[in-house]
Amino acid sequence: MASSSWALALVLALSVGASVARGSEPWRNETQVYATTASSGGSNGVFVGLTLIQSAAAKGALCLDGSLPGYHLHRGFGSGANSWLVNLEGGGWCNDVSSCVFCKGSRRGSSNHMERQLRFTGIMSNRPEENPDFYNWNRVKVRYCDGGSFTGDGSDAAAGLYFRGQRIWQAAMDDLMAQGMRHANQALLSGCSAGGVSTILHCDEFHGLFPSNTRVKCLADAGMFLDTVDVSGRREMRSFFNGIVRLQGSGRSLPRSCTSRMDKTSCFFPQNVLPTIQTPTFVLNTAYDVWQLQQSVAPRTADPQGLWSKCRTNHAFCNSNQLQFLQGFRNQMLDAVRGFSASRQNGLFINSCFAHCQSERQDTWYANNSPRLGNKKIADAVGDWFFERGDAKYTDCPYPCDGTCHHLVFRGDH
Repeated sequence: MASSSWALALVLALSVGASVARGSEPWRNETQVYATTASSGGSNGVFVGLTLIQSAAAKGALCLDGSLPGYHLHRGFGSGANSWLVNLEGGGWCNDVSSCVFCKGSRRGSSNHMERQLRFTGIMSNRPEENPDFYNWNRVKVRYCDGGSFTGDGSDAAAGLYFRGQRIWQAAMDDLMAQGMRHANQALLSGCSAGGVSTILHCDEFHGLFPSNTRVKCLADAGMFLDTVDVSGRREMRSFFNGIVRLQGSGRSLPRSCTSRMDKTSCFFPQNVLPTIQTPTFVLNTAYDVWQLQQSVAPRTADPQGLWSKCRTNHAFCNSNQLQFLQGFRNQMLDAVRGFSASRQNGLFINSCFAHCQSERQDTWYANNSPRLGNKKIADAVGDWFFERGDAKYTDCPYPCDGTCHHLVFRGDH
């Protein structure tokens, strides 16, 4: 097992809509992480400025509050000058009017509140020692301000809300194509958390932007939100995703390869879209995703007696019955990707860690003590898959066998 000493004792803000307050309050936009169980191997990273998409307004491609969407672009160079990595930002969702109104007062719903510069680390880094395969590519982070994984197409005039995620996606792609992406000889769409869902939902659409001779692939990090039963027997994620699809009018934007055979809410779940994706895809996920542990496996509403309160925040406090339940969740995760992983064109890295999002953090993507499977760091496995240098399918043994994990430990119960 990884050391339990908290070498990285600082508060990290993950851009995953993770603290959930039920009832009238919205899904918050951030989880405060107290520590990880490994040293940081941190990166200083390059700061990249925000570009607002001026042409978006005429297309009705607006953030929740009606402001312009945007992206951060760091130009490639040398051998990567015509290669493009497009990263879709994550950050939770809003599934009712009150939660979306909350979001529109933050960077998750308005470019007026977005950071003017973002630090590019992990797969976004411009340093070969931190990002060996993609460091000199054109790297773009498309900001997330629609609350619906770039799928919505509607509005709520009374609440002053614009659900325009699909139009934001299209406006961003149009602008990037004009910025030179139309000349790409290879392209990778990626994202983590809600951005991982976005990546899977838009993967084939992204592929369709390019000529058939362009190498195009997709990387979904921490996007495998499962349609699973929580500890009280309810399907928390299904109820939540159903709210998004109904409120935002997402159904029209979801892959028709799925909606032609399943209901629209089912097609917001990546596990139901993966089997029909034509584009080569890599699924990177932890088998014990801490976001799902806290919000859909053992949410507070399903645990009124607080039996899971310690386990939710620190895996070391999970008892044998709780670990057995979580092993069942891991089995569901592996079942969900079994058919997908049988395809030679796809890649897989599912490690038995209590974590969430591993491609954009330097310590988990590519550092001296990064997580490994088959002696491969995540960056190596993704690179091998993209460039077809060798097999890239890695599935971990059950917890607690992996000593390379960077587990996340949370401050207090959420």
